[in-house]
Amino acid sequence: MKIRTLQSEVWIPRPLEEVFAFFSRAENLEALTPRWLHFSILSPGSIAMKAGTRIRYRLRLRGIPLRWESEITTWEPPHRFVDEQRSGPYRRWIHEHQFLEHEGGTTVRDIVQHSVPGGLLVHRLFVGPDLDRIFEFRRQKIAEIFRPIRSDSE
Repeated sequence: MKIRTLQSEVWIPRPLEEVFAFFSRAENLEALTPRWLHFSILSPGSIAMKAGTRIRYRLRLRGIPLRWESEITTWEPPHRFVDEQRSGPYRRWIHEHQFLEHEGGTTVRDIVQHSVPGGLLVHRLFVGPDLDRIFEFRRQKIAEIFRPIRSDSE
């Protein structure tokens, strides 16, 4: 099984604790996911994020309806957490979310180790380009959500 790693990061001019607080609420994941994925959380009620928490989702990828369950396997506020696919479309999906204080703001870094059924061809034609689009959207949306706060005098 070939494991690939995707890394994405964006710097935002906001404090670490504020940024982590946003990411620690599972319901905010919908805002960071492109509409074309038709993403929704299936887990009922408010989700308490901590090691061992499982979250169920539904999405559509290239018209194919998919269900996905992930588990938070590492929870280290306000610096990082890791979610791992327990069931879903990947053979392996481990997504590490890192939050680093940097130059008066916070760098949000995503490191995703993944493997897909179908190998290199499926990755090159479908999965790789889709992940690039998803994480580009995510970077742009994070920057938009956390754009600098402007005062009325500016």
